[in-house]
Amino acid sequence: MSKKINVKYCVLLPIVLIVTVFLWCCPTSFFGSLGDVLTVTQQRTIAIFAFAALMWIFEIVPNWVTSLMVIVLSLLTISNKSIAFLMNTGDASQFVPMKELMRSFADPVVMLFLGGFVLAIVAAKYGMDVTMARILLKPFGKKPKFVLLGVLIVIAIFSMFMSNTATAAMFLAFLAPVFASLPDSDKKGKIGIALAIPIAANIGGIGTPIGTPPNATAVGNLDNIGITIGFADWAFRMIPYVVVMILLAWVLLLVLYPFKAKEIVLEIKKDEHVKTYKDYVAWITFGLTIILWMTEQLHGISSNIVALIPLVVYTATGVFGKNDIKEINWEVLWLVAGGFALGYALSGTGLAKAMIESINFSAMSILVVFIVAGLICYLLSNFISNSATAALLIPIMIAMGNGLLQSGNADAFLAWGGQQGLAVFVAVCASVAMCLPISTPPNAIAASTGLVETKDMTKVGLIIGIIGLVLGFFWVTKFFPFA
Repeated sequence: MSKKINVKYCVLLPIVLIVTVFLWCCPTSFFGSLGDVLTVTQQRTIAIFAFAALMWIFEIVPNWVTSLMVIVLSLLTISNKSIAFLMNTGDASQFVPMKELMRSFADPVVMLFLGGFVLAIVAAKYGMDVTMARILLKPFGKKPKFVLLGVLIVIAIFSMFMSNTATAAMFLAFLAPVFASLPDSDKKGKIGIALAIPIAANIGGIGTPIGTPPNATAVGNLDNIGITIGFADWAFRMIPYVVVMILLAWVLLLVLYPFKAKEIVLEIKKDEHVKTYKDYVAWITFGLTIILWMTEQLHGISSNIVALIPLVVYTATGVFGKNDIKEINWEVLWLVAGGFALGYALSGTGLAKAMIESINFSAMSILVVFIVAGLICYLLSNFISNSATAALLIPIMIAMGNGLLQSGNADAFLAWGGQQGLAVFVAVCASVAMCLPISTPPNAIAASTGLVETKDMTKVGLIIGIIGLVLGFFWVTKFFPFA
């Protein structure tokens, strides 16, 4: 253990610091064409970005500690309340408002996490998690490989109609007895099930226009230029893609993380305690929360707001007490907050936009445009919110598409789906980015189990990402030239 610590602090940490200081101080010409427009705050953001990425990958300190460091570094160096001498750069407009960075601690998704953790704690406290897991997974039998398939399918279906973050948080509670039923020696099997949570949640959301924010961003921006993709249009084309990806993910997890156990048996102990009003409050509120999450399009209440309802009801009725608050996984909340702060830094300083605009898409072939757009979206989404990445990239891609339609490549562009094909492909690329605990909230939820190391998530995330990108390209360019 001490040797491993020495390697981290004596070898890896100096490498991280050297890279960070170099990127902070080097001439802007080092960044190529991007350096022509790079501001001081944007260069600092690149350095912070590299620091965060390397610290998360090497896990020199716990991931949530890195997130806190990112927030503090950003506040001290690129916010409008930075250290005084760092403010004298001549480009004050590029500094990120301090409140933007600080609010990463209370981002709506962080509140969604908080509500999900409260549900998970209450579900375990009142035995709800065991009961629901038994009901949902019973059709898939007791063989571990089919239980894993059931987990992937059920989570994917839920994610098509409700927040993938809410789905992941909810199913974390459902799967607690599954983890408990596997022996300690079956570590790989537990990792496989834990990884199934974010994989299914991220992929499942691709199936419908409301499944994940990037989908809605694509549909909304296309509608603004007169291209309408209806719910059925999207679902008819993309649900089969989800099915194929889920089956491939199932095979991948079985190969990389095989089970030792011959069967998974959920031992449901007889509930002998006398039911009180708290039991009924716990169940009714849990059910109501799920219904509100699944019907967001009908009532219009954000899933982030809905997540706070059980917190209020449970605390007001005594179902969730002060001792239960200690069980909330605050480390994960801070981990997610760090990811949001990094996203605010990239967008607030204008760095993300500058990076994209520094690439001359119009001079590329249609194939290269799709590949480069997809890779940029995939890489960015691994580090910042996929919603933010899609919101930034999709309008630019659509605007660039207008230029392509006026060029000699117009017919080829339309044959490959045109603007709708490019926008939908970018949305898909955002959803299949899942290499790090901070890539998506469902990834962070999987990390909260304590079973998944970053190297496991990166390995599986890269394979799923590559398959998703390649399959997504052929799928979208085949089925979206319909407008």
